Amino acid sequence: MGNNTGNAFDTKLFKRLLKFTNPYKRTFYFVGFAAIVLSGLGVLRPYLLRLTIDEGITPSDAESLVTYVSAMLIALISEVIFQFSFIFYANWLGQEVIRDIRVKLYKHMMNFKMQYFDNSSVGRLVTRAVSDIETIASIFSQGLFMIISDLLKMIVVLGFMFWQSWQLTLLVLTVLPFIIYATRVFQKKMKIAFEEVRTQVSNLNSYVQEHLTGMKIVQIFNREQEEYNRFKDINEKHRKGWIKTVWYNAIFFPIAEMSTSITIGLIVWFGGLRVVESDALSLGIIVMFIELAQMLFRPLRQIADKFNSLQMGMVAANRVFKILDTDSHIENKGHILPERLKGHIEFENVRFNYIPDEEILKGISFEVQPGETIAIVGATGAGKSTVINLLSRFYEIKSGIIKVDGEDLKNYELAALRSEIAVVLQDVFLFADSILNNITLNKQGITEEQVISAAKEIGVHDFISTLPKAYHYNVKERGVMLSSGQRQLIAFLRAYVSDPSVLVLDEATSSVDSYSERLIQDATDKLTKDRTSIVIAHRLATIKNADKILVMDSGKIVETGTHTDLLKQPDGYYRTLYEAQFQHEEVN
Repeated sequence: MGNNTGNAFDTKLFKRLLKFTNPYKRTFYFVGFAAIVLSGLGVLRPYLLRLTIDEGITPSDAESLVTYVSAMLIALISEVIFQFSFIFYANWLGQEVIRDIRVKLYKHMMNFKMQYFDNSSVGRLVTRAVSDIETIASIFSQGLFMIISDLLKMIVVLGFMFWQSWQLTLLVLTVLPFIIYATRVFQKKMKIAFEEVRTQVSNLNSYVQEHLTGMKIVQIFNREQEEYNRFKDINEKHRKGWIKTVWYNAIFFPIAEMSTSITIGLIVWFGGLRVVESDALSLGIIVMFIELAQMLFRPLRQIADKFNSLQMGMVAANRVFKILDTDSHIENKGHILPERLKGHIEFENVRFNYIPDEEILKGISFEVQPGETIAIVGATGAGKSTVINLLSRFYEIKSGIIKVDGEDLKNYELAALRSEIAVVLQDVFLFADSILNNITLNKQGITEEQVISAAKEIGVHDFISTLPKAYHYNVKERGVMLSSGQRQLIAFLRAYVSDPSVLVLDEATSSVDSYSERLIQDATDKLTKDRTSIVIAHRLATIKNADKILVMDSGKIVETGTHTDLLKQPDGYYRTLYEAQFQHEEVN
């Protein structure tokens, strides 16, 4: 859809877009009606001007002069009223439509698989959801109705001109085909140019968003000059894209203006000769035709200009609809709505890959009993995080089966399943909001008193109380106002308040201070008590307290057992890992 950029207009895409106006049919039809009225009022003014000259000014008839001038005033006021209504409601309709599209798009993206976001630029998605959709509004405010209004005006003007003088009309029409041809060429060129512009805007947004977020890395590694040079290159491509549209405008509009001037010259020359030689035409008709010719050509120039807006809107709509047409959702055909899970988890020969033919999990099997805590250890890339991602169905497994309480994970309704599983990730994400809202995520039914009580239970109330405004302290974007340890404590509290049946925990503490680490350990103990827990363990204390340890290597479970049992294996993988990473903790 919309891939053929050589086509000036995509009818199929346009019809799809118009479906979003269905809830606002009254407004849609009123704007169309206003366009029709405006086309009639546009012709009425030049006609009244002709009558004013021929029947008021030329014969020196004061009464007729006053009558026609009054009529012109009434026509002008009426035109102003309808013009205001037309512009206001066309823009209103555009804003209603893009609001509905944006809500639909955002809801659609919220249900995408994690894999979609892994492979997509955040900057591009932001461009689609914000600036591209805003551009769609111009289809209604600047494009569709304006073009319809201009076309109607041209048809009415042309018909009226033939009625008044077919000779002068034919004279005008000698120049018209040239303008129409130039307009058509202009439209095709502009569509291709606007495709390029939108692509470069998206690239620019992606680059700026990504590098502002990662500015710390840029500065740490002294990459300012290199990244600046790359930005200049991207910005230059963006400039060239826009310059191309400016070039086409610079060629077309002077040609259109020159054609209008030539037409007026022909009218004055031919009409003037007829007035002087035979009185076949009146002075009023010549003046009227000059204004009508301008009214005929002006919409042509405006249509080309409005078509720019329409083309940009159509290009943006095409990009937005491509995302709406993307089927990247986790299948949600489950019918089980558990009030509470017991927490019996089974992985049976589970295989999974992010990239085809590159398996991350190679047929792993294990079982977790209700209330049991298992720790998963292994080198980076062994597949530990993948295990916890699959339990919440962030990704679909390639083969095998995952069961919860004896039922296939796919048999659970997705939202109901996830509401019973709390996940605390190593990379904690906080929104630019208060600590309270980051903990409750604005979930109805969780009061501030409940949050404070939970914070006291897991030992983080004192730390929050020391912050300005305490629970109402705004942590800013991604929680930059807090340390990594503090962010993780907030994530623990978020999980605890949700009271999950199953806890999934990546409890990394490599970059936190000893005080925060003690708080995190206490919070971990509190959260995992009497609750089924799967923990990617980074601390010896968590590993030793686990009911069972899964040792992973290269996507396989190579050893299973308790801390004591695994240490008894002389050349075991866990013993080697323990001696390399954890033994110094025990000594200390």
